[in-house]
Amino acid sequence: MSTADDVIHPFWFIPAHGDGRWLGSSEGARSTEISYLTQVAQAADRLGFEGALIPTGRTCEDSWILASALAMQTQRLKFLVAVRPGVTSPLFAARQAATLDRISGGRVLINVVAGGDASEAAADGVFLDHDGRYAQSDEYLTIWSRLMAGNGKVDFEGQYLKVQGAELLFPPVQAGGPPLYLGGSSDSAIEVTGKHIDWYLTWGEPPAAVAEKVKAVRDAAAKHGRTVRFGIRMHMIVRETEEAAWAEADRLISRLKDSAIERTQANLSKSDSVGQQRMLALHGGQRDKLVVYPNVWAGVGLVRGGAGTALVGSAENVAARMREYRAAGIETFVMSGYPHLEEAYRVAELVFPLINRATAEAARPVVQPGRAGETGAHYRSDGSGPVALTGPS
Repeated sequence: MSTADDVIHPFWFIPAHGDGRWLGSSEGARSTEISYLTQVAQAADRLGFEGALIPTGRTCEDSWILASALAMQTQRLKFLVAVRPGVTSPLFAARQAATLDRISGGRVLINVVAGGDASEAAADGVFLDHDGRYAQSDEYLTIWSRLMAGNGKVDFEGQYLKVQGAELLFPPVQAGGPPLYLGGSSDSAIEVTGKHIDWYLTWGEPPAAVAEKVKAVRDAAAKHGRTVRFGIRMHMIVRETEEAAWAEADRLISRLKDSAIERTQANLSKSDSVGQQRMLALHGGQRDKLVVYPNVWAGVGLVRGGAGTALVGSAENVAARMREYRAAGIETFVMSGYPHLEEAYRVAELVFPLINRATAEAARPVVQPGRAGETGAHYRSDGSGPVALTGPS
């Protein structure tokens, strides 16, 4: 009998960096054309996935632009889009989030990306070390939460950020702002999560390691009188039988050259991301050490940074493993598969009937609380009076 304690929230992935049928090969590769990404989003929407992660970074199309476009082509699907503290100002990003939340009918989720690769951060103009980026994120999210609360103008001065008279005139649909997600395995990431974040995301480690993270985050949140919910990011290779699923896993990396693996592992080893180092330690770049737990396979991490593990197996065994992670505290599964269009159907058709799946509601029409007065006059969202515009109207 299903209970609230075993409900699973399934998310899919928008391949904003490209797609294909083999890892480490350009053969049969699919580009990031909006027509294809729309197909993936609409499939996830139609199949009953609750949301979709849009990745961020220099190798990806912009997550905000894609979310804006895809929200207009879907009805229920929520979009998890990235905010990068230090790259954009809190108020600028809050305005984007509130607008997208309004036009999508409350289907925006915020992925706070504070860690990652130091060289990529430097390319974006952020010259802080790992812990410094999280300290900056703490200030950023303090401002963000005050803006989303909608209690007037915000003044803040910290070590990294300063704002005067910041105000969000058009509020989001979701009270208090879109839910905040964050993934990070370092002590500083866990501390920021405990103080600010609604949903903590981990990459796919064995269940015992995931349970340890869940406890650490819960303890950090308790210090601030808060609670946090949990999700996991993993790839999926599910078939009717175990043999077929593992054959597909072998096929996925069949075009990989050892030189490509060595090059990728050397580059990833330079990352200051604690989570990335934990991913690398699972397999050590060795093809014969990829099964790190029953039905948990680390082959994707041979040539892919970030989430490097997949659930592999028959639908029954994959569903059983998902329930094991659920027992460890994981509610949301952010899944993906190569290629993403076809594998969305496989996961939905084979796995969904075997789990207690949460369902999303269609977006609600948005009643705009702002109002226009005489030509050229623009009013505060509470209707209290006109405000000046910056730039051309």
